Amino acid sequence: MSTGFTKVVEIMAALRAQDGCPWDRKQTHESLKPYLLEEAYEVLETIDQRDKQKLREELGDVLLQVLFHSQIAAEDGSFTVEDVIETLATKLIRRHPHVFRTDDPTEQVSNSEQVLAQWEDIKRTEREATGNTQSALDGVPKTLPALLRAYQIQARAARVGFDWPQSETGLEQVFAKVSEEIDELREALASRRIRTESESNRTDTNEEIENELGDLLFSLVNLARFLKANPEDALRRSTNRFTDRFHLVEAQAIEKRRSLRDMTLAEMDELWDEAKRRLQRPQPDITPHVGDRVP
Repeated sequence: MSTGFTKVVEIMAALRAQDGCPWDRKQTHESLKPYLLEEAYEVLETIDQRDKQKLREELGDVLLQVLFHSQIAAEDGSFTVEDVIETLATKLIRRHPHVFRTDDPTEQVSNSEQVLAQWEDIKRTEREATGNTQSALDGVPKTLPALLRAYQIQARAARVGFDWPQSETGLEQVFAKVSEEIDELREALASRRIRTESESNRTDTNEEIENELGDLLFSLVNLARFLKANPEDALRRSTNRFTDRFHLVEAQAIEKRRSLRDMTLAEMDELWDEAKRRLQRPQPDITPHVGDRVP
């Protein structure tokens, strides 16, 4: 390992030692789970902000979580950070034969689609070798945000051919599915309205509406995938834009010595339009996701 990496490994061990930091010593794999998730999201936010200096710092915080978990595992004899690195190196080489076995013409690929297909073949072979006959959908964590999980589940199904055609016709079919789900949600809402007041609060009625709303969201995720956009990223950026604009609306209201609560919707819409004009800027050149994780 490099000198810098060795140093942080030693620091982590010192923090967990008997005379180390009381807070670090009491942590477990379970107690650290929220921090790992939080640090990952902070990296995403920094990437959206295109702040390279802050990105370097946030990536270090993610690495800290890897070191922390590895140190805890080393203390109970499970594995060390060196084992983590060695396992990763072995996996990367095994799953990239087109890079590391260039002497074999059968391993050569020419585009990213072939790489993904080869990646799946290799993983399937690995599962069969261990007697594990997993589903094509296995491996997508249930703890992922719902939009991202739906995106990855759809991508996994598409890899084995369960998908609309990758063409303009297929895109139109996806749009039609979105329209169909909107109609079904409208029907569920209409059905609830015509029931008596006592029936309108039935759990099964609300569940039906929630199911239809979920189907609509799932179909929109499919649309995003066909447009080669990650719905999680798209929604996060839209939420960030809304937040920036709303903050400016609030600032404009303060300038006018007004409270938003006392304004009419028309007055707030006027401030909103002004906020959009002030914050209007060219969209960042973000490389779109292609519907799968990078091998």
